[in-house]
Amino acid sequence: MSLAPTETLADRTALITGAARRIGAAIARRLHAAGANVAIHYHASCADAAGLRDDLNAIRSGSAKTFQADLANVAELEPLVSRVAGWTGGLDVLVNNASSFYPTPLGQITPAHWEDLVGSNLRAPLFLAQAAWPHLRREAGSIVNIVDIHSRRPLRNHAVYGSAKAGLAMLTRALAKDMAPEVRVNGVSPGAILWPAEGMSEETRQTILRQIPLARAGHPEDIAGCVLYLVRDAGYITGQVIAVDGGRSIGW
Repeated sequence: MSLAPTETLADRTALITGAARRIGAAIARRLHAAGANVAIHYHASCADAAGLRDDLNAIRSGSAKTFQADLANVAELEPLVSRVAGWTGGLDVLVNNASSFYPTPLGQITPAHWEDLVGSNLRAPLFLAQAAWPHLRREAGSIVNIVDIHSRRPLRNHAVYGSAKAGLAMLTRALAKDMAPEVRVNGVSPGAILWPAEGMSEETRQTILRQIPLARAGHPEDIAGCVLYLVRDAGYITGQVIAVDGGRSIGW
């Protein structure tokens, strides 16, 4: 799907996982504004997903639909892709955004932590990509994986999460090679975009802000804009992971 920058995503279908809230919802809105039909995946956030669907359909009737699936269950991944492709007759874009994130201090890590964090951040993107590949290849489509700047620089007490995201960065490059030339695969690594939902001390926030050359946190729309660029405008880019972090990954 090598579109010129002036073209839209009209008649293209994008599946965004974890699209009901936060960054996922911003990505869904941005791709929809560019003309795409948006498949809003959610696990438990039914009300948020339905609200987003209704907002988008009020703008363009029939252009958004919700799809529930537990990405931790590999058996649900291929049927999810099939349902989305059956909705509009194809699939052009897969955005692997859904993610679990929480600390796992050394000495307290359990197999359940491993299954959850690796399952959501690495295993699900792999098997979703595999299920989507026939559809994407037919449409010359693309995949965008939402990685994390901590896939390269470890975050204290997040060994399992960071390792899973590092695996996702490698998966991005590996799939770019294996799916070429028909399908492009890239990643976006957010920095400080949204503070954790469970809260963060003001002292910690200020410490993070001091590490950012642009001296401010970003916005979900910053990630959404990069995803749109990779999907619509970057026809000669594949296998790349772009940090959208205000320069934080330069070094801190």
